[in-house]
Amino acid sequence: MFGGFIYYSISRFSFTDFYKRLEIRAASIAKIKLEKNLDVGSVIDIQQDYLEKLPGQKEYIIPVKNGDLQLAGINAPLTNNQLQQMLDLKGGHFNVKNLFFSSILYKNTSGQEYLVLIGAENYFYTHHISYLRNLIISCLILSILVIVIIAIFISRTVTKPINRIIQDVKNISSENLHLRLAASEQNDMLDVLSQTFNDMLNRLETSFETQKNFISNASHELNTPLTCIIGEADLALSKERNVSEYKNALNKILEEAERLNRKTEALLFLAQTGFDGKSQKKEKVRVDELLADIKKNIKNINSEYAIKFDYSLMPENPEKLIVNANLQLLHLALTNIIINACKYSEDHTASVSLAASDKEVVLMVTDTGIGIPEQELQYIYDPYFRASNTFNHKGYGIGLPLSRNIIRMHKGTLKVSSELNKGTSVRIQIPIV
Repeated sequence: MFGGFIYYSISRFSFTDFYKRLEIRAASIAKIKLEKNLDVGSVIDIQQDYLEKLPGQKEYIIPVKNGDLQLAGINAPLTNNQLQQMLDLKGGHFNVKNLFFSSILYKNTSGQEYLVLIGAENYFYTHHISYLRNLIISCLILSILVIVIIAIFISRTVTKPINRIIQDVKNISSENLHLRLAASEQNDMLDVLSQTFNDMLNRLETSFETQKNFISNASHELNTPLTCIIGEADLALSKERNVSEYKNALNKILEEAERLNRKTEALLFLAQTGFDGKSQKKEKVRVDELLADIKKNIKNINSEYAIKFDYSLMPENPEKLIVNANLQLLHLALTNIIINACKYSEDHTASVSLAASDKEVVLMVTDTGIGIPEQELQYIYDPYFRASNTFNHKGYGIGLPLSRNIIRMHKGTLKVSSELNKGTSVRIQIPIV
């Protein structure tokens, strides 16, 4: 359309300009040939200096008497109707193929009227406009080829990652919801799409797993406080005791019941909300204070478990240790990880390092235990999976997947590295408020 507009505009300009040039020549010829008292020599000089003769230029002077053209002896190139139309309009323009004609109605000093007709070949139209037309067509064809090549390149560049995403999505089912779409970290729209889809998978996986494994989770998480409550009650009822001893027993039962209540609420959150990121209650939590409470609870669970804290990398500003979290769920996740570290270490000791940057809190939980075989690391987040070297340790293979999903809910990351018979390290990163 742009090329057609250019071609049409220049063509119309060439017509108008050429007709104007013919009209000027018709006027000068009329003065030269039809005026007797005019300084003809001066007009001829002007015509020769400024009005060069056009290719194929021919002049026709047709007398007009009583409103009629006197065509006797004049071999005009136009039809009588065309000439009569020019006369009626007192001048006009016509073109026959490559010949262009312009006329004026001229009256000399003696009062005689003449239709002065001049025709010539429009060289600009026949040559330059044709060149322009061919140039535009050639450029149009070349542009189309270039656009097609670029379009193919861009389409392949764009569709390749889209096809990859489609293939990855096809490979994800209810049996492998732990799979995620790869992101190139280029922050383009496809990466945003992949991240959004991964966030949805996080919620779906958590919801699917917690609904599917709720009974197992409850058994795993509630067994210890229930055992403590039953044991304390049995001990108190085993013989007659004084009021002080009964109060101590009831206080311990109450403490374990409160822990049981918190864990039950956390599990109900998991079962009911499915980690939709909206319906869960979140609050500001200081991670160092949370770790201190976790240490106390783990000691109550198993007095043989020991936790060594490394606070050498803690920031001076305590505000950098505050995260926006669901307290019970985060408590549950970190407790699971630290208990695992204690359980699989020969000395039942876990080392916990706490650090923070301007954007996130970083936790490192390490042990010197049995480690995980390298070929089995890829399966550690599968529900019920337990490494082949854990047969001497009780467990259900639920704690780590559950903990990772909780960390994900808090927009954090959990990474596990391990070396067989040397220990395991768990790195947790959670954005600060």
